[in-house]
Amino acid sequence: MADKNFTGTIKREIVKNGFENACCKTAALSAFLRVTGSIVRSGGTVGFEFVTESERVAEYFIGLAEELFGAELQVVQAGTDKRNGKGRLVFRCLSERSPYILFELGIAEREGDTLALKFDIGEYLLENECCKRAFIAGAFCGSGSCMLPKEGQRGGYHLEVVFSYPSLAEEFCALLETFDILARCVPRKHGYVVYLKSRESISDFLALLGAEHSLFSLEEFSLQKDARNRINRIANCMQKNYDKSVLASVAQVRAIEKLRESGQLERLEAGLRAAAEARLADKEASLTELARRLGVSKSCVNHRLRKLLKTAEEIAEGRDE
Repeated sequence: MADKNFTGTIKREIVKNGFENACCKTAALSAFLRVTGSIVRSGGTVGFEFVTESERVAEYFIGLAEELFGAELQVVQAGTDKRNGKGRLVFRCLSERSPYILFELGIAEREGDTLALKFDIGEYLLENECCKRAFIAGAFCGSGSCMLPKEGQRGGYHLEVVFSYPSLAEEFCALLETFDILARCVPRKHGYVVYLKSRESISDFLALLGAEHSLFSLEEFSLQKDARNRINRIANCMQKNYDKSVLASVAQVRAIEKLRESGQLERLEAGLRAAAEARLADKEASLTELARRLGVSKSCVNHRLRKLLKTAEEIAEGRDE
């Protein structure tokens, strides 16, 4: 599951589910424009525009603006961002109603004869729990993304929403905390990022937004990843055990050959001599296989081979003296 595709899947599910009440639609549109939009002026007219890479998401939020405020948005740019290769769609609303829409969405306020941006979330937008969920969903649709671990990574889960102002990012963190989702906020270049780093918190986030299909996909991905990791751990463990077994076998064969060269092999008691001959006959056999051939226990074979190693070492030490 590619990261870009998964982010798109989440956003498409959010807009497909939509928002039932006008208050929720207002909260979602406000959040979406806050993270994607900017104020524009042409002559004496003040308006706004927003940028997105998803045509489906753009279509949905344009529909909300038209439904709630009768706004008319026009495409002013459609192409590809040269910096990241992603699609770039720019929509603009420039009319006499634009300031009214910004006031109603809690994005701007009038200061004398001028229009000023508001850097906090208006409390009236979040009066109900459903509106809070809608605001979170709208923000994610605007500047959110979700990254999944790549093959072989232990961690790598990452969900984020980008804001232009620190106060808005901090309020968003506080909003998530009311749903027991603890996010962190950090500055990044010209923005501020609210992010989640664990699969569990991302699952809670998706559940909060009602993105059930995306949540199911995340859980399925996690289960497959865990299964692959278990298989890799088992394979690595088996390889390590095999390597240790090979090294032990090499040491045993060398010790037995030394005993034979020194003429000590024939002098060993029958059990040790049988173990030595079995090892020389099959240098790659496991302890279990040797035990089966000798008709003894695995621990007995291991004990005899250890005794052969010790005997060879004692003989070597005696020569050195």
